[in-house]
Amino acid sequence: MDDMNSSSALSYSPEKDRLFSEISRRRESVEPCVIGIDGMCGSGKSTLAELIRETFPGTQIVHMDDFFLPGELRTPGRYAEPGGNVHYERIQEEVLGPLSRGERSFSYRRFSCHDMAYMPDPVHISLDEGGVLVMEGSYSLRPDLRGGYDLAVFTCCDEQTQLDRIEKRSGRDKLQMFIDRWIPLENRYFESFGVRDSADMVIDTSFPLKH
Repeated sequence: MDDMNSSSALSYSPEKDRLFSEISRRRESVEPCVIGIDGMCGSGKSTLAELIRETFPGTQIVHMDDFFLPGELRTPGRYAEPGGNVHYERIQEEVLGPLSRGERSFSYRRFSCHDMAYMPDPVHISLDEGGVLVMEGSYSLRPDLRGGYDLAVFTCCDEQTQLDRIEKRSGRDKLQMFIDRWIPLENRYFESFGVRDSADMVIDTSFPLKH
C-alpha cells in the first residue's frame, strides 16, 4: 500500500467515518450543509472533499485555489497579513454571502494564477434539497469565513509524509518552493488564528494512521 497516499489513509480513518456520520446528521436539520476543509498542504483536503462527493451525491465543491489574489491586491501590506494571500472578500461576496441568505443557486468567478486573470466562464452552483457544499483548501477556515460553515474540518499529517506527498505531486523543484514559502505562510496563518484548535474535527491522514 502506498503510504504517501492520503486516500489510502482516509479509507481507514475512524475520524473520516465520524465526519460522514456528522454530515448525515446535520443534513437532517441544516439545508444546505456547508463544510469548510482547511489544513496542511499535502494532507488530503481535496481528496477528502471528493470522498464526501462520492458518499453524498450532488455535493458541490468550491476550491480555494479559485480565489487567489488578483494583481492589484498583491501588496506588501496584504501579504503581511496572516492568510491574506487569498481573496477572502470575494469568497464572502460570491459564495458564503448567497448561502447565508438562503440562496441555493448562485455563480462565482474563478481566478487563474497562471493567466493572472479571471476565467471567462463563471462556475454555477445549484444545491438540491438536503444538499452539501464543501469549501476546500488552505485558508478556508479564516476567522472571517468560519461563521459561514456548519462544520469545520482540519486535515493534517506528519512532516515527512507532507514533504513526500508534495514531491510526488509537484516534483522536487517545486518542493523547495513549498519548503521556503508556502509551508511557512500556512504555518503562520495556522498559529495566528489557532485554526486547528477552532475546527470541529481534526483528521490525521498520516499513514500508518496516528492514534
